[in-house]
Amino acid sequence: MRADARRNYDRLVAVASAVVAEQGAEASLEEIARRAGVGSATLHRHFPGRYALLDAVFQDRVDALCAKAADLLDDPSPGEALVTWLHAVVAHASANRGLAPFLIKGASAHTKIVAAGEKLLARARQDGTVQPDIDIVELLTLVNAVSLAAEHLHGQADRLLRLVVDGIRRQGG
Repeated sequence: MRADARRNYDRLVAVASAVVAEQGAEASLEEIARRAGVGSATLHRHFPGRYALLDAVFQDRVDALCAKAADLLDDPSPGEALVTWLHAVVAHASANRGLAPFLIKGASAHTKIVAAGEKLLARARQDGTVQPDIDIVELLTLVNAVSLAAEHLHGQADRLLRLVVDGIRRQGG
């Protein structure tokens, strides 16, 4: 990438991060381009669609979330490791306005999060901590719902997540 193109890319990601923090993931792409001092065509040359831009905006945050999952793979309690990570997912989604619905879309961030969570879930299944038929996409969808609800029910994210976690635990486990 040429130096000026790289600067435009970096400026668009930085401005998009700020605008998404203010307005959410549905922020106007034209507003982002305007604030970055580039034309709409430049924005679309770098990011063919909204989800490509959001992918770039959330990349570092998603990478940190996946690194946390990797760190938890060594935890001696697979079930608790999964729950700890699910709390981190809710915290990330709640702190990063607009991330919760983005987590269930077809972006690469979604693929990374699913892969990271699947490893933790597989360990918890193998350990017998969670029901054997729990699917990571279903679980992340529930966690996403908790994050969305928590935006309107301040202070309820932990309680709602605890209800989800209680529902996935293996009976007697």
